[in-house]
Amino acid sequence: MRDIRSLPKAHLHVHLESTVRPETARELGGSREPENGFRSFREFGDARARVRELLRTAEHFRRIAVEFCEDEAAQGTRYVEVTFTAASHGERLGAPEMPLEAVLEGMAEGGARYGIEWRVLLDHSRRRPVERLWRTLKLATRYDAVIGLGLARDEAHPLAPFAEVCDAARDAGLRLTHHAGEAAGAASIREALDVGHAERLGHGIRVLDDDTLVAEVRERGIPLEVCPTSNVLLGFVPSLADHPLPRLRAAGLAVTVNTDGETALAEEYTRLRDVFGYDDHDLADLARASIDASFAPDVLKARLRSDVDAWLDAS
Repeated sequence: MRDIRSLPKAHLHVHLESTVRPETARELGGSREPENGFRSFREFGDARARVRELLRTAEHFRRIAVEFCEDEAAQGTRYVEVTFTAASHGERLGAPEMPLEAVLEGMAEGGARYGIEWRVLLDHSRRRPVERLWRTLKLATRYDAVIGLGLARDEAHPLAPFAEVCDAARDAGLRLTHHAGEAAGAASIREALDVGHAERLGHGIRVLDDDTLVAEVRERGIPLEVCPTSNVLLGFVPSLADHPLPRLRAAGLAVTVNTDGETALAEEYTRLRDVFGYDDHDLADLARASIDASFAPDVLKARLRSDVDAWLDAS
């Protein structure tokens, strides 16, 4: 078995605020996790909100971005599309541009230092006002390194109120990827596709609830940003052994492996190898799927695919 950390990977679904190192959170005056773990999705959200509130200065945002790049490089990540809730931080701190500009500065520094290509996606909670998503869109169009946006958090809240913003984002050339089909069922995926113009689905594991939708997602080549460990930690899947990832692959869907920020990427691949018996060819296929599903330039995709082939060819 080859070293999974050296397998070149793309990481497409990871929230920057969920990757804050525990020691960094402690230095900033808080902690990342409750002592006894999460008992509900709301408790998870509340814990993450407390971490976000620790971030108060440009140096805080720059620091977590640099540390994120270092940690990703250690996992063999070569390209990452990291999600950041920029407008929420800017509103909280009374400095609309500062958090995003500091994160972009940190990503540029960390990417150069640790050899990672990167882009940024901005997200917005479905529970928050439409006006904030308009502000998110305005931010996204100001910075070249920001390539897209999406709706996140509780899928019980409909995407429909944000339809006009999604139309405007598509027309502005931004890429769109929304959380759907994790906490809610196939209807949330349908809404993400039809109303939100989703090019990828954040999670999307409940697409299997609807055979017609499976066929459409497969035929349209809509990739799934699957985060197995996160799905288990948040109670959406009872155990990793019960995770539908193998069935999603067997259905011919484009499955990418991600962490949601709840574990490390090489560790996620290792768990899939251990639980599902995936060999190096399977893992290489998953790495290629993530590269192909990314919004990276074609020349970078070609180079990363070549590097995956070289990893597989190595004895």
